Amino acid sequence: MQIVPQSNWLRATLCAALFPALTFAVRMAAAKNGPAQPASFIAVPADPEAKPADANAEPVKYIGPGSCAATSCHGSVKPVAGSRILQDEYSTWIVKDKHSRAFQALTGDIGERIARTLKLNAKAEDSPKCLACHALYTTPEQRGRPFELSEGVSCENCHGPASAWLGPHTTRDWPHEKSVALGMRDTRDVIHRTEKCLECHLGTKEKFVDHEMIAAGHPDLFFELDSFSAVMPSHWKSPRESAPGIPVEDAAWAGVRDWSAGQAVQLRAEMERLIWRAKGERFDKKEVWPEYSELSCFACHHALAPAKDSWRQEHGFAGRRPGDPAWNSSRYAVFRLLAKQIDTANAEELDRRLLAVSGEMSKLNADRSVVMASASAAAPVAQRLAERLAVMQYDRAVVLRTLQNISEDAEDISLADERAAEQAAMAMDSLYIAYSKDAKPGNADEVRAAINELFRQLENPSAYNADQFAASLRRIGPMLR
Repeated sequence: MQIVPQSNWLRATLCAALFPALTFAVRMAAAKNGPAQPASFIAVPADPEAKPADANAEPVKYIGPGSCAATSCHGSVKPVAGSRILQDEYSTWIVKDKHSRAFQALTGDIGERIARTLKLNAKAEDSPKCLACHALYTTPEQRGRPFELSEGVSCENCHGPASAWLGPHTTRDWPHEKSVALGMRDTRDVIHRTEKCLECHLGTKEKFVDHEMIAAGHPDLFFELDSFSAVMPSHWKSPRESAPGIPVEDAAWAGVRDWSAGQAVQLRAEMERLIWRAKGERFDKKEVWPEYSELSCFACHHALAPAKDSWRQEHGFAGRRPGDPAWNSSRYAVFRLLAKQIDTANAEELDRRLLAVSGEMSKLNADRSVVMASASAAAPVAQRLAERLAVMQYDRAVVLRTLQNISEDAEDISLADERAAEQAAMAMDSLYIAYSKDAKPGNADEVRAAINELFRQLENPSAYNADQFAASLRRIGPMLR
């Protein structure tokens, strides 16, 4: 998505203020060979689903980011004119992309302190628990060529092991589908792309952030596909091109598709995470329930103030007993507004399913069987919405109505907690970029300033005030035209 100048500043601010996981100390440490793995840890491929379609074919292997670095491939210092792809993807990744510095986050003072607190019996940069999401971490058998863990999260973490398709995919007129058949991850599909991001940005049974890790200092996880792609920054053309200079869709709406479908996929993945946590299917077999990282962090971790100044106590504790922390509903608080707008029947069913999930998870000791049943019923509804949102046509009217709906629902969103407020701010940013690109409203600077104010109020979580955020979000509605 093309980012307007104001949004460049805004999203850089968002990255620095809200993405602390990516701003640890930056000391480089090389690690040419993977560390010895404790018996309790099962090494998982960076993409466990990537495999050739032919069962008799050679196993696909990881060959490292250097394989993509040639200037005639993806290592150009600037976009190549007349090419369907930019061809500077490697250069963007190595210079600008925070994923290339993911390993470095493990080597600084905070990473080392987290490792000590968790009693990992190893430095963070040597721990499989950390390397699973901070490097291209594979078993020795999965390595086709030598590469270094210190290169961080690189090409094959997202695109899949390249040994089978690296050479063929450079052939003129080589179809993308053949690469996928040989083990490439289909990141052109927004659902598959979001699923890949969420393997680390939300977690799987094999690699996750839990309450223990957050208590040790690891940032809580949150995600929004379009905003996170912008601050990465993206290294692909958006929208993609079917041929040089021929986009597959209107450039204005590519980011809206990423935001909307990404929200639905994230919600489905959250339901699936609740299910395996309730079943006790963590890779390490630890028995942890309830898992507090599923709850609203800020329900307990917030600044204490005199009762007369507490907006939380003033508004009460809807749907839960005072003292019981609420379920973190941020992955639904904003998305539900779009769902109701485009698919009333599925949205109403999802509301019912999520009400059951929220009601049970907001109890002090949630019943595992009830959570599993409720989340299992909600997940396929979210998937149906994702499939529709991934292919539907977007236009100015759809986006404007969504912006208005978010503004009108300001109080419920702001009271959900800071995580829901963050989702609202990112949604308003992403959607308004698309809307203003198409509509070119005369008051764009005024609206942009109002959206910037939302982010400013989220810079210090301890200073968050739901009433003030709601007022700022509500103020944007009448400006939209």
